[in-house]
Amino acid sequence: MTGFSPLQHEADGLSAGLPPLLVAADRLAASVSLGVHGRRRAGIGESFWQFRRYQNEDAARIDWRQSAKSQHLYVREREWEAAQTIWLWRDGGAGMDFSSHSVSKRERAELLLLALAALLIRGGERVGFLGGGERPAASRLALMRIAHALLDTKMQAHSLPPQTPIARGAGLVWLGDFLEPQALDTMRGLARAGISGHLVRIVDPAEEDFPYTGRARFESPQGRDEALFGRAESVGDSYRARFRAHGEEVVQTAMKLGWTVTSHRTDHAPLSALVALHAAIGGT
Repeated sequence: MTGFSPLQHEADGLSAGLPPLLVAADRLAASVSLGVHGRRRAGIGESFWQFRRYQNEDAARIDWRQSAKSQHLYVREREWEAAQTIWLWRDGGAGMDFSSHSVSKRERAELLLLALAALLIRGGERVGFLGGGERPAASRLALMRIAHALLDTKMQAHSLPPQTPIARGAGLVWLGDFLEPQALDTMRGLARAGISGHLVRIVDPAEEDFPYTGRARFESPQGRDEALFGRAESVGDSYRARFRAHGEEVVQTAMKLGWTVTSHRTDHAPLSALVALHAAIGGT
């Protein structure tokens, strides 16, 4: 077949048989308006940022219309616009398969991850799936590669981000429940390596509310441990306090590292979480 580049052939192959998840992510991303990713700094770009008082070296850049409004000379500064590199990771551990209703934590994390990737790519950012073996890129092909990485069974069993070299100054979006015991230490290690982190804590409503009553048996996601309670409501208060304390510890640890945290319950619409997450990344 003529007229097709190797990249187009690869894109066609990758897109064949993609799950409805990618379609849902595209629709979610389309509902969020995304402009050029601004840096809130003066520099090369197309977007107006601010007027600044004239200095001697600004003779060729005076904005005469703005200057005519006052007794001072002003120059028009444009905002520096530059693509950043964002790595994406979602917790693939067994605990993410938990669901007390129609959506599991894994399903919601993957939807948000793909929708965010689509948004960032539309804004010209380079994105990649951590451990996926491909370099970050700002293309539709990169989005499809991320979608396929999510389906890779080798990647599904890992809770923590793989120890893949990440360039200093890059960003990492990590979606998960952060119940893995080593999650906080992993965050600290990434921060020491100069990584800017954005966490999305995915919570099932039953995990937070603990609505169970009567005789109930609870099993660990791996099926190795279990606990039987004659009256589950008798441990409800202590469980909720412990779960709340864990969430606060995640937030406090992230804040100390200069990272951001977005919390999302799977019984809430994903749009608000996507908007909050994108706003957090845009503020870096």
